[in-house]
Amino acid sequence: MRIGIFLVAAGFPGRPQGQVLRDCVEAIEVAEEAGFDDAWIAEHHFMSYGVCPSAATLAAVALGRTRTIGVGTAVSVLSTQHPVALAEQAAMLHHLSGGRFTLGVGRGGPWVDLEVFGTGLARFERGFAESLDLLCRALGRRTVSAEGEFFRFREVAMVPAASMRPVVACTSPETARLAAGRGLPMLLGMHMDDEGKAAMLAGYDAARPPAPPHPPEADAGVGAVRHVAAVVGHVADSTRAAVREVRAAMPRWLEPGLAGYVPVDGRRRPVRDVGEYVDFLTGVHPVGDAGHCVETIRRTREVTGLEHLILMVEGAGEHARTLENIRRLGAEVLPGLDG
Repeated sequence: MRIGIFLVAAGFPGRPQGQVLRDCVEAIEVAEEAGFDDAWIAEHHFMSYGVCPSAATLAAVALGRTRTIGVGTAVSVLSTQHPVALAEQAAMLHHLSGGRFTLGVGRGGPWVDLEVFGTGLARFERGFAESLDLLCRALGRRTVSAEGEFFRFREVAMVPAASMRPVVACTSPETARLAAGRGLPMLLGMHMDDEGKAAMLAGYDAARPPAPPHPPEADAGVGAVRHVAAVVGHVADSTRAAVREVRAAMPRWLEPGLAGYVPVDGRRRPVRDVGEYVDFLTGVHPVGDAGHCVETIRRTREVTGLEHLILMVEGAGEHARTLENIRRLGAEVLPGLDG
């Protein structure tokens, strides 16, 4: 299996935001030393849930501080950015890192971000497919132009050009079908259990056409679709201790963090029971002693067929414990997944 770490840049109370960002870079350095395959960085705006507003920028810093580990965005929000500008950034990171960068993109939500950045609610509600197609063209060709509803411009050169394929965050069957139609890998979130992930993967397979509809140069060197799924990963001396630690810490982050999702219009914001959500996360994800974590990851592979998981490692809320968690996962859990 391919195992990475997932960093939300979680804004736990009392932690200076600049320090959180610096700590994320250190966590990626430690993950490289611990033997993880990659590290993925989340992007959020105007909220304490995640204090990194540019996953690509933080990825650039992390790539410059490491040598072998892959680094990806999970995700760059496409509804608030110009697809060609994002493609330019991704191409730079691809070339500067020797191919270690992966661009993950998502639709985002109907949040105030759309107002602040001026892209508007329409880009979220009906513009994601057009944005994604333009992004794929910009990452698969030497020139790009657009004649759509949201983007219209003459042909321009992509400088630097790069042959890359984004990963698409999918939280609904609709988005899964959209990714499948383009032959793009999915990124599945922590909010789904194994059965939910398996259902999304089955829907993807059913919707995927026999051959990708986009130009063959965009598929150079890709091979089979490799989906990615995020899970909480937290190891301790016993499963009871690991669950207790996460249950004590995560609500302090989630309660104020989730409240930061402010709708751009008058719609009601979905409200999640934080305690129930944490119980769900600790119940279905690798949170426990090393043996429990290994067995949980193996079950996910058996039920879903997934071969690439990224472990959210910040569940304890303290930087020193996050680094310890990464090192212990690398030393005690990763070896148990070999073979």
